[in-house]
Amino acid sequence: MVEQQHRVPCRLFRQGSGSISALVFAAGAVALWSTNALVGKFLLASHPVSQVQFLQFAGAALVFAAIRLMSRERVAPVTAGAALISLAIGFIGLVGTMVLQYIAFASMPVIEANLVAYTWPLMVAAAVIALENPRRPALLGLAAVVGFIGVALVISGGRNQSWFEGDLVGYLAAFGSALCMAFYSLMVGRVATPADRLLLPSSLIGVALMFLWCARDGFTWPVGADLALGLYLGAGPMGLGYYFWSRALKLEGSGRVAVVAYLTPIASTLLLTLSGERLTVTAIVGAILVIGSCVAVGVERSEVENHV
Repeated sequence: MVEQQHRVPCRLFRQGSGSISALVFAAGAVALWSTNALVGKFLLASHPVSQVQFLQFAGAALVFAAIRLMSRERVAPVTAGAALISLAIGFIGLVGTMVLQYIAFASMPVIEANLVAYTWPLMVAAAVIALENPRRPALLGLAAVVGFIGVALVISGGRNQSWFEGDLVGYLAAFGSALCMAFYSLMVGRVATPADRLLLPSSLIGVALMFLWCARDGFTWPVGADLALGLYLGAGPMGLGYYFWSRALKLEGSGRVAVVAYLTPIASTLLLTLSGERLTVTAIVGAILVIGSCVAVGVERSEVENHV
């Protein structure tokens, strides 16, 4: 009996330690992701998407390779099928999300593209309603509906009631980016493959694809601050950001961790506003609905984790 009493606190301590580590990793990811749109906006003003993405994937590949070399974690051999599944998850989550996101940044106002791309938590909520058994499905559904109404307001922008003032490709790319990130967030915790092994092959594929795209567009190697910022986008928001987020999800699913992740659109929108980006009153209302619905979804999912 005494032995069992000792085991319970020990188990709780380990779980608490894992929760703290997960929150720290998630906070690191959010801090890096919050700078992504701002730095991307600056580089896209003078460089094509292909060039910015090449630098980004190159920087991320270096980070993932360094983490892999320093890792002492032993991984059991996997079947070819399991390896292909992991590769698909990494490719969709990393290459799909980031390429589509930057196409959106280049095709429409960055602040709007950023808000639409960060509807992925709402898509995760919709998947939870469809695939799992949430405690309060009505609340999740209402939050998702309100969030997508907010997206509609952001897209309309209040510009004389006209819709899709930006390039339609940009809006579709932003939604596609959100879908890819939602898929990744749902799946990354369900595979045993460590984050570095999951992401390194995808980043190398990204480097190869972006090199071919650059060769098609014509490649001029950036220098100075532009080179440093491009590599920062790779090493920071893409490299360490994805690694931290993947570690957080593997440690604690997407409960309390999700609440931290949903702060990203708040922080990134604030930085873009400070840099001179502007939203109409209608779009501001839409942004509030998007951000508020994301926070509501995160809080609800956190409570589910706490009651399990």
